[in-house]
Amino acid sequence: MRIISGNARGTKLETLEGLDTRPTLDRVKEALFSIIQNYIYEANILDLFSGSGALALESLSRGASFAVCCDSSRKAIEIIKQNAEKTHLEDKVKIVNKDYKQCLNELENIKFDIIFLDPPYKEDYSVSAIKIIMEKNLLAEDGIIVFETDREENEFKEIENYAIIKDLRRYGRVKLLFLNRKE
Repeated sequence: MRIISGNARGTKLETLEGLDTRPTLDRVKEALFSIIQNYIYEANILDLFSGSGALALESLSRGASFAVCCDSSRKAIEIIKQNAEKTHLEDKVKIVNKDYKQCLNELENIKFDIIFLDPPYKEDYSVSAIKIIMEKNLLAEDGIIVFETDREENEFKEIENYAIIKDLRRYGRVKLLFLNRKE
């Protein structure tokens, strides 16, 4: 895994070993950043369920202002710290070692332009996380949530209670949902 573009382009990132995390594939990451490129410059980023921190660090490399990386795993936090140092972006990253609910509840008074939501596929954290994000008003007015999942589309109905599904892209088994605030 590597940084694809920007100031840290080509930097190889550390990843967690084992089956507990599932890094976003390079081809999916390239497609994702092609889609959101106009949102990134000077954006505030939240990378929930951050894993290696690759999505936040890619955003910072491409010109985002600030990122919060949150993961409950201490091993993941160590990897994120290593990757932030390798990319020389550590001064733009706040790394939070907490459960996603604790993290979201502590992020008062910050508006995020892009929120990456990539929970473990086997867990059902997505609806809960989206609900908290919307209740806490953490998404900027024109912001987007990028939700990576392998769920079937008929399971997205509950998400629509809290956010507008603006777009859906498929990459094999992986689906990227682009969500906006519900007015």
